[in-house]
Amino acid sequence: MPRAGTRATSRLAAGLRGLALPRTLLILLLPLAAWAQTDEIQVYDAGIAEVGSFELTVHGNYTPDGLQQPAFRGGVVPDHSVNGAFEWAYGVADFWELGLYAPVYTMTNGGTVEVDGAKLRTLFVSPHARERAFFYGINFEYSFNLPHWEVTRTALELRPIIGWHHGRWDFILNPIVDTNFMGLGRAHFAPAERIAYNVSERWAFGVEEYGDLGPLRSVEPWAEQSQSLFLVVDYTASTADSFELGAGKGLTPQTDSVVLKVIWNHSL
Repeated sequence: MPRAGTRATSRLAAGLRGLALPRTLLILLLPLAAWAQTDEIQVYDAGIAEVGSFELTVHGNYTPDGLQQPAFRGGVVPDHSVNGAFEWAYGVADFWELGLYAPVYTMTNGGTVEVDGAKLRTLFVSPHARERAFFYGINFEYSFNLPHWEVTRTALELRPIIGWHHGRWDFILNPIVDTNFMGLGRAHFAPAERIAYNVSERWAFGVEEYGDLGPLRSVEPWAEQSQSLFLVVDYTASTADSFELGAGKGLTPQTDSVVLKVIWNHSL
């Protein structure tokens, strides 16, 4: 059932459809205009907002070929869904950023727009990470979830950041731990990695890998894990705007076969 606040988005969608845009392009543009399974597909590089300034990052992910069943009863069916978030960030200090995801959103394969919840985060990093050969950080993210988005109403993500800039190359590791507060052994290990080559100051091309190995107490067999590989391109349009486009392929039966992502970052 559509929720309050989605009528304007529905009118926007109808207007864009009237332009006869290709379906895939339309779906990717909707999150950027106003609209969103995984709300954020991104490897953190320890970059943060400038001290005293705000940033807005819009995440949009479309699954043209995904799992036909939800992860749990009443959950979102991944196939042909759009998911993402509006992420607001503020630079508190040169090593500290605060963030708010509001709203986290979904457009189901039936065309219904849903609000999935919201998230609070605090990120601590080595200052001026982009200028360092070795950089690091840690992000704490607390989420409030609606019943169709997660089994539990609250969850916590702990995301360490470890990376190296070597010439034009970037090597970044995020060994993520996710918990729903149902015991340490039930927390999931979900590492993400990125290797990228910076062609210029504006363009970069990379490979990202995202996995969920299962609970810490017992790593699941490969076929039961979530594992996907993304090819990405980053473009810095100006000092205020940057974009990332990516196409991902699932590597296991428990992973969506094809996922497309777009990320737009804007300094306010």
